[in-house]
Amino acid sequence: MLKTAYRPEQINACGIPLHDADDIAAMRRACALAARTLDMLADHVREGVTTLQLDALCETFMRDHGAVPATIGYRGYRHASCISVNHVVTHGIPTDRQVLRPGDILNVDVSPLLDGWHGDSSRMYVVGECSDTARRLIDTTHAAMMAGIAVVRPGGRMGDIGAAVMKAALAGPYGVVREFIGHGIGRVFHAPPEVHHVARAGTGERMEPGMIFTVEPMLTIGKPLVRILPDGWTVVTRDRSLSAQFEHTVLVTADGHEILTL
Repeated sequence: MLKTAYRPEQINACGIPLHDADDIAAMRRACALAARTLDMLADHVREGVTTLQLDALCETFMRDHGAVPATIGYRGYRHASCISVNHVVTHGIPTDRQVLRPGDILNVDVSPLLDGWHGDSSRMYVVGECSDTARRLIDTTHAAMMAGIAVVRPGGRMGDIGAAVMKAALAGPYGVVREFIGHGIGRVFHAPPEVHHVARAGTGERMEPGMIFTVEPMLTIGKPLVRILPDGWTVVTRDRSLSAQFEHTVLVTADGHEILTL
């Protein structure tokens, strides 16, 4: 699929797509819609709302703006978003049985497909007021993501991102989930390179201008051990400790980086 989505000359020696100016302009539009979808949702995250209702809002907003949710139909998934509450780490399935309660924390992940290009972003929300413990986790998770993004530059190595994320997380101190990672994105939903959030600086592929990928660390208050529920999607902490995640889509520019999903 990767070879048919991009011209051969756009794929570097490591198999990573390098996007041109037209590609980047299209990705800016798709990623801006992802950010606007999450902005829209903020006013609707409140006590008594179900995660299925939030999902419907996301789908309507994306379709009203000319996109389709890339997650619908992806490997059999049926929803426009993933909504992960409290100890759910990622890939939480929206349902009318999940009613939000005061103090809940949740991650909402959306991926609009606009004119053949994928935006991808997630952020944390709080229902009312959360505990100080949960707030520190959320704040540190965001800081860890931004620390990883800060080292994105031409000539850098992909491992630099994971090293920066890990340093920020361990200062918390929090665990960093290893099993789920960031990824290249563009015409293809999940493409090279892999973006590990636990890594050693100076290792991995060299970053080049035109690369686009996500940085999306998942931190836990307890041990960063996870399991997948029988539905095949929902990932939870084994010890049922709280988890948080943020995600941005990032472009490597000629002199640094650009966050496309601000």
